[in-house]
Amino acid sequence: MKTGIRHIHWTIALVPFVVLVALQVFVIKLFGSDAIDGASQTALLFATGVAVGIAMIGYKVPWQNIDRAMGDNIRTIGPAVIILFLIGAISGSWMLSGVVPTMIYYGMKIITPSLFLFMACLICALVSLITGSSWTTVATVGIALIGIGTAHGFSVGWTAGAIISGAYFGDKISPLSDTTVLASSVGEVPLFKHIRYMLITTVPSFTIALIIFLIVSLNHTSASGTDAATFAEGLQNTFVISPWLLLVPLFTGILIAMRLPAAIILFLSALVAGVVMLFAQPDIVAQVGEGNRFKGLMVTYYSSTAIDTGNATLSNLVQTRGMKGMLSTVFLIFCASAFGGSLTGSGMMKSLTEALAKGISGRRSLVASTVTTGLFSNMATGDQYLSIVLTGNIFKQLYKDKGYEGRLLSRSTEDSATVTSVLIPWNTCGMTQSMVLKVPTLEYLPYCFFNIISPLMSITIALIGYKIFRLPAATHNSESGLQSPDS
Repeated sequence: MKTGIRHIHWTIALVPFVVLVALQVFVIKLFGSDAIDGASQTALLFATGVAVGIAMIGYKVPWQNIDRAMGDNIRTIGPAVIILFLIGAISGSWMLSGVVPTMIYYGMKIITPSLFLFMACLICALVSLITGSSWTTVATVGIALIGIGTAHGFSVGWTAGAIISGAYFGDKISPLSDTTVLASSVGEVPLFKHIRYMLITTVPSFTIALIIFLIVSLNHTSASGTDAATFAEGLQNTFVISPWLLLVPLFTGILIAMRLPAAIILFLSALVAGVVMLFAQPDIVAQVGEGNRFKGLMVTYYSSTAIDTGNATLSNLVQTRGMKGMLSTVFLIFCASAFGGSLTGSGMMKSLTEALAKGISGRRSLVASTVTTGLFSNMATGDQYLSIVLTGNIFKQLYKDKGYEGRLLSRSTEDSATVTSVLIPWNTCGMTQSMVLKVPTLEYLPYCFFNIISPLMSITIALIGYKIFRLPAATHNSESGLQSPDS
């Protein structure tokens, strides 16, 4: 009797994914935003069990193959876990040191409601472009903008959508962004050539998003929202508000300009904010530490804190979770890595992508398939880095065989795998931004216009055929309307 590994048909390989989606829909409906506390992770583990069972029992896939793939996935997320803990530390220290309250206080005075969403998106785009990190942008200015938006009567969904749209635009075209570097590397394209080519789809997508946010802002009335004056009074009564506290974000900006690694920047920024907190907010530190200031500092870094401001909405806003608050997200990342490993190690992911590739005939279906795979990979693996690598490797040779330059692949990969990761509730990006902003992923998803439009724009440009370049050896087979490679 034959005991070798058999090929898993794509319809069977789709079963674990269908199980996961069904379970996630159920747990999110049942638990809501609390699904992150364990229900979503359990759903991922159940789906992983289904994938492993099908592979080992039905197709004789050795456990060693799956175990190795899971291990490889988990090893790749090590740096992300460290950054997550540092984000927890910086969100707590920036809040209780008075940095974020000061940013909210002055932001309410500077940014008018009639331009708020537009300005929030633009500010996050500029910060992310400079830092090269959407996560850092959301964890710093993003938190402050959530407070300003709430004070002006904007729903947290709309505000988070504007923040995320701007943060991912800047991240996507920044030469300092790890995802941008990764996508260009996978596509074997020089970094700045990749960025210039991305502008063709990215700028129109961002422009449309900005126009939407501007129109909504201009038509917004804050009559039914929280009175900004009440917020300002609550902040002044609770925290020491001073422009000197803005030296902390200035210091962080200097570290960014020095191009230090993100983990070092976050660590030093959190450390400085903690020292500032001891001197600028001694009463709050003492309150958190039950009379012991050093204990208050440590608690701010690693645990949740609650400060009574006299306003329920504002008190909820200034609550922090610390590093301990990131444990649910870390738990989710490990479970998502296990699920992704079960699909890749068993060969199911390969079967699904091969089935997808069979229907590719020209540039339109090629780009559409790449974008679809990027989105699917984000849903299946739960990590944007894995999705970028997986999508790029799957289609790299196919693009060459079809005679298209690698920059079409690298752009299509970024237009899907990078920007859609934050829209998936169980993806590392989706869960991280949800935790940091305190807004459920499905609540901000409809308002992340840049992230939604980008994949569609990528497909649209391919349909039009604008600046789609062929490899030199394949120019004689170029499709109608296509151009030769530029210099």
